[in-house]
Parts: sequence; structure tokens; C-alpha cells
Amino acid sequence: MKRLIPLLTALPLLADPGDKIYQEGFLSIEESHKSIELQDGYRLELALSDPHINEPVAMAWDGNGALYVVEMLTYMQDADATGEQEPKSRISRHEDTNGDGIYDKHSVFIDNLLLPRAVLPLDDRIMVHITNTLDLWTYRDTDNDGVADEKIKIHEGGPRGGNMEHQPSGLIWNLDNWIYLTYENKRYRFTDGKLEVQKLPRGGGQWGIGMDNAGRNYYSAAGGEKPAFYFQQPITYGALDLGGQEAPGFREVFPIADVPDVQGGKRRVNKRGGLNNFTGCAGQGIYRGDRLPADLQGDLIIPEPVGRLVRRAKVTRKDGKTVLSNAYPGTEFMRTRDINFRPLWATTSPDGAMMMIDMHRGIIQQGNWTRPKSYLRGVIDKWGIHKNIQKGRIYRLVHDSYKPDVQPRLLNKSTAELLPYLSHPNGWWRDTAQKLIILRKDRESVVPALEKIILTTVNGLGRLHALWTLEGMGKVDPKIVIAALNDESSIVRTSAVRVAEPFLADGNAEVIKALSNSEYVAEDIEMTLQAINSIGVSNPDHPVLAALVDGLLDKYSDNEVVNAIKNLRGSAIAARADARAQERLGKAFAKSMENGKVIYQQLCFSCHGGDGKGTPMPGQKGHFLAPSFLNNPRLAGNDKTTIRTLLHGLTGDIDGKKYEGLMVSMATNNDQWIADITTFVRNSFGNKYGLTHPNTVAALRKKHSSRKEPWTQSELEALSPPVLSNRKAWKLTASNNGGDLNGCVDGNPKSRYTTGSSMKAGMWVQIELPKLSKVSTVTLDARGSKGDYPRKYEVHVSKDGKKWGRPLAKGKGDNPLTAIDFDPTDAKFIRITQTGKHNLFWSIHELTINGKEL
Repeated sequence: MKRLIPLLTALPLLADPGDKIYQEGFLSIEESHKSIELQDGYRLELALSDPHINEPVAMAWDGNGALYVVEMLTYMQDADATGEQEPKSRISRHEDTNGDGIYDKHSVFIDNLLLPRAVLPLDDRIMVHITNTLDLWTYRDTDNDGVADEKIKIHEGGPRGGNMEHQPSGLIWNLDNWIYLTYENKRYRFTDGKLEVQKLPRGGGQWGIGMDNAGRNYYSAAGGEKPAFYFQQPITYGALDLGGQEAPGFREVFPIADVPDVQGGKRRVNKRGGLNNFTGCAGQGIYRGDRLPADLQGDLIIPEPVGRLVRRAKVTRKDGKTVLSNAYPGTEFMRTRDINFRPLWATTSPDGAMMMIDMHRGIIQQGNWTRPKSYLRGVIDKWGIHKNIQKGRIYRLVHDSYKPDVQPRLLNKSTAELLPYLSHPNGWWRDTAQKLIILRKDRESVVPALEKIILTTVNGLGRLHALWTLEGMGKVDPKIVIAALNDESSIVRTSAVRVAEPFLADGNAEVIKALSNSEYVAEDIEMTLQAINSIGVSNPDHPVLAALVDGLLDKYSDNEVVNAIKNLRGSAIAARADARAQERLGKAFAKSMENGKVIYQQLCFSCHGGDGKGTPMPGQKGHFLAPSFLNNPRLAGNDKTTIRTLLHGLTGDIDGKKYEGLMVSMATNNDQWIADITTFVRNSFGNKYGLTHPNTVAALRKKHSSRKEPWTQSELEALSPPVLSNRKAWKLTASNNGGDLNGCVDGNPKSRYTTGSSMKAGMWVQIELPKLSKVSTVTLDARGSKGDYPRKYEVHVSKDGKKWGRPLAKGKGDNPLTAIDFDPTDAKFIRITQTGKHNLFWSIHELTINGKEL
């Protein structure tokens, strides 16, 4: 074991940043702990470590303070992810029996799981989510031995494919009583003891979800290098990000670990050899406790495992807009040179502090990013970090002023005894009390007491949680809503608008009157924003409510957030119009586009951007995380290049440009999933290339089943060249009405070539290319007409226009977009011959050929 070089200044600037290997293997627990730098007054206490936990990734407490730790024991046990998909992982249970802050009683609560991803203690049940499925289970220990002996499936979600880094996590019980996951555009809640599911406008995030006192969630995405997003409003009203919601330079990070093991390659390495920008952000949490300095309250704590650091972000909200800034410009809240420090979870704890997970290992990225010959694999092999496995730490963040709270025993309290904890200064206690009351069978017994809290309690957060507790029980009385709409606290009034939504939807005259006549709704910007959103999802056409919204939009016409919400509503209306247009193109197409859109919003948008143009790479002007989908020649013609890329991934330069790194394989998803995202990408962002069938995916999956490496551009183009861009140089002739041929190559889908007479066998269209080319697909687009596509066809090619040979392709047209695919072949002349007949003319609005000049 080698010791760390103690002083950063002892290292000279190197010609090759990160070249100096300054640590091998593990430091001792004491050395590792001592190596972590924190800002003045703060320190870490070790609460739990290996050998009691190994490979920890998430955690949560039950109502009595027992800690449940998710342990991915098979995650990246070598650089090739050998054995990763074996069900050998677990969730462990830990107790602090003497109140000294150190967990001293340990048990394996659930064993032999496939990479568990999330845990949510309910009452005496523990909800669990694992990899490769959307099923949800509850486990219970019925004999108090610390080991679960009851297992019940509470939700049949079905299989979930995809890289294991790109599957849901979270399971957070939110203020609004819904349970949220990352990625999925769904949320869950218990209604009368049964789990129900509701669709969301979209999903978000990657690993972990944070929540503030108002119930706004904070997502992050390592793939898109986004440390926090979608935190402006609850995601149920639409995913909203605003320009300037991060202070300038917020994404630049300041590590002291000079290790270049970053998935973004050398462009993500700073001058000393460490990370230069957020990339592995995960497990972020808002501090909502009461035992650390008051100025930490409401701040967002963002673990960055690739950089071996933790950011403290100040959260400032003004005029309805939240802005994040680095609390310590030019440095970090927490950082170390220990190469194995991998922080990836931060959450408020029952003792009033904040607890953090250090997975404590060498490799943090999953195997798709560490393949042989990749940049990252080279660093891993050089530093030998693939050997550093099966450790783990959980730290408690404390301050010089810290005094721990008493240990909770909420599971032992009666339902009535839980009520005072709704006003507790620590958000963990408030959340847990609210959850437990809602899950209790005798919950209705405390309805009058909850109403009294809302009407008389001084504590605003207590009134807030009492209101949401009634909502979770389905026992909100209109009179209580009306009182809450006029509460002296903005956070209560704003939540009251949300709670009022069922009454607004039902047209409850008293509630509508109370909202529209409220003295606060037009003066409190938070209430204003919520009113616009809530009316929009409940009863936008009610004349009184519509007038209220119009007045608010007019008054705040210069407010950035109001205008963003207005635009978001307009986008939703436009999306519904698009969906109706897609249905006119066939139910299968519309369904595939709907599913593909969800997939794109879950995964692809982080790198390719919401507009498909590619996400700009922070700090790298003119560079993007991924290529644009606009006018992309590889999407046109046939769908095979897109499918191959999704099945096996893509690496290397594209058209001479470097991108963030590897496009990983999505082959663990089924054929329909691949077909849906292919259809969406090839029919969005100005593209109109038709439906991809799952049988096409299945055929390519089988054909390339032995392939283990990602494709390169040159390999893909050899199999299926992009669309030729030299149409202006083509010479076109036809058997009929040749004077109209320019109409199919002028780039205007409204113009066309037509035979001028009914289809019959022997009609042909011929293209002479300017040079001999390797061609593979001819696409005849007749979508601007009513069914005048070729009923039957053959395609012949020739190098000299004299020797034609046998047809390369024969087929039958069955829709206005006819993509005629064949193996790449050398040709200068291409002839499409009509072999069928029909009363309609044969028309071509746009003609494209996939090929590459030789």
C-alpha cells in the first residue's frame, strides 16, 4: 500500500496531466478518512464501513432509525464487468443500539438480489426496486431477526432493459404523497393501502432524487453532465429548466485528486490531471435537518464521484426562479486525493445531520465505458484501479456546533402520537410522520386533529404537512382548502392550490371563488405560478378560472418563469396536435412515436438535446456531447445504421469531429424498444423517414450477434452508406413524362414527378450518378399524394448504362414511403421499374439514394 503525497503543491505541473501515479490500492480507513478536506467548522464522522457494508449505493431509514443500505456486490468487479448480472447483491440492515452514532448491529435483510437500485421504508415494510425490471416489491421481517421473511409484489411493471446505469433509481416519497423514480414517466402512490400508478409528462434524472421543503425535486444526469435540473417546479406540470438557473461557471469543478479516469476523455481533464467539469453527479440531496448551521438549510449537496468531491450549492429563489451557485467559488465543500473516494449519495438523517455514502472503489463507470482500447480503459489499466473493490463507507457530516437528536421510535407511536412530528424542525421526521399516518389503518381517527393543526398551529411547516397528510388520506374538506388558500405562509398557500385541484376539476364553486378572490394569488409569485399550473391541469376552460389565468399572465407578462410555463403549456398543446397527426399515419406509427418519445426524454436528450441539435459541452465552445439529428444523412434512406448503432454502440470521430465519448450499446432492450426509438429519431427534428419494424431489428441483431465492439463510422458506412448529397448533378430519365422529373429531387416535398397516366408494368425511372458509387438504398417518398406509390417494383443497377444484370431488389409497395434496400453494390446507373398496375398515377415527391462515391 502506498501513501498519498500529502501536499498538492508537492506535485509539479506535468506535460501529460494525470501521468503521475501517486497511489496504489487502498489507504487504511483512518488514512482515507483523514485525507478528506472540508470547509471550516465541518468534519465527517464514520458511521458505518466495510466489512459490514460493501459496494453501497443508496440508503434510507425506517421510522425507528434502522438504516437500510443497498449494496451492489457484483458491480464492476473488474474492468470487463464480469459476473455483474448475477443475483448476488443485497440490502443490509443496521442499528445504532447505544446512541453513540456508530451502527453496531448488522444483518443481511435481503440477499441474492440482482443489483438492487432503491429502497424505501414504508411502515414495517420495505419497498425495493432492482435492476432489469419495473416490478416493485415489499419485504417484511415478521420475527424480528433482522432478516426479511415476507416478500410481496405490489406492482407488476414488467421487464426493463438498457444499460444498468440507465435504469431507474430513487423511490422517494415526496411531499405530494407520490413516489418518484428517475427516468420513468410514472409515479406511484398508496390509496387506501393499494399502489396506484399515474403517468407523468416525462421522466428525468439518473441516480437519486432530491427534494426541498416545498416538494420540488432535484434531478441529475451523469450522461448529460447535468448536476441538477428540473427543479423549477414539480415535474407533474412539465419538465422546466430556465436559462441562467446555474450561476456562471457552476459546472466547473475543483478536485485535488489528479486522476484522469473520466469518461469524457482528455477534454474533461484539467491541467493537473483531474476532472474539470461535473460529469458523474449522483445522489444529490437538499439539507433539511436542524442540527447543522442554519445557513446550510435548503442548500443542495451534490456528490461527484468521478472528481472525488462534494459540491455545496447555494439555492436562491427569487421571483419564482431558482438559481444554483457554488457556495465556495474556486474550491469545493469536500474533496480528497484518495483515488477510491467515490461519494454518490447525500441525504438528511434522523439525527439532524446529513449522511453520505462513499462507495469507495477504483472504477466508478460501468463496463460499457471501460471496454478494451477505450480511453478510460487505458487509464484504469495504468493506475490499476480495477483491483480496488468490495469496500464502502457511510459518513455523517457534522459541524463544531453539532449535537445529535434523539433516536426516532416512530414505528412504536400511535397514530395520534405521530401528529406533533409533522411540525418537527427536521424534514426527515416530518416526512416520516406524514408517510406513517397515511399508511395506518386507523388514519381517519386523526382527521379532526389534522384539521385543527391547519387552522391553529403556529408552525407553518406543520400546517403544510398536515394539509398534505389529509390529501394523502383523501380526506380534504373544501373548507380546509379555502382556509389554506388564505394562510399567512406562502408555502402553505401554494400547496393549497395543488391540493385544491380535484375541487377545481369538479367545478366546486366555493373553492373556485376562494382562489379567484384570494388577496395573495396575484401578489405572491409562488401562488401565481401554482395557480397557472393547477388550473391548466384541472379545469382550464372554466370561465372564472380562465379569466384568473388570463389576468395573471397579463400582470406577469415580463416574468421569465410565467412566460416559460406559458410556453410549456403551448408545447403540450402542440404535442397533442402532433400525436393526432401521427395517428393519421397509422396506429402502429403513432404508438411507436409515443413510446420512442418517452425513451428519448429518458435517455437521449441528455446528450443529443431536447431539440436534437446536440447538447453543448460545458466549458468547450463549439463542442457537443453528441451529434445533431437535424439533416443527418445517416438517418435517411434505411434505418439499419440507426439500429446497428443502438444495438452495438458507436465510437470514434464522426465526420472528423470528436464528441464526448462512446455511444453505448442499448442491446439489452427488446426489439420493439429499439424500433420505437429508431422511429422517433428518424421522424422528429425535421426528419420524416417512416416506421421501423421490430422484425428489422431482430434480423440485424441476429446477423451481428457475434459482435462485441461498438461500430465506427467507417464500418457503418461500409454496410449502409449515408444519403448522397449530390442530387443536383444527377441525370434523370423516365419512360413516361420525363419533363416532370426535377420535381422529385428539388427538395420540395410539395412538388413531384408523376407518370401522367395510370400505373402499369414496364414504367421506369432511371438515375445516372455523376460518378461510380457504392449504393445500398433507394427511397421513393410519395407521402404528399393519395396512394400513388409503386404497387410492385424491381431495381436494376449498371456501371455503364448498358449491362444491367439481374434485379438487385424486388418488392411490393404498401405505403407512401417506399425504402428499397439491398446490399451495397457499385453502380453509376440505377433504374426502378414498375411491375404492378393501378388506376392511380405513379408519383415520386422525393427521391433519395444511400451511397458513397468511389
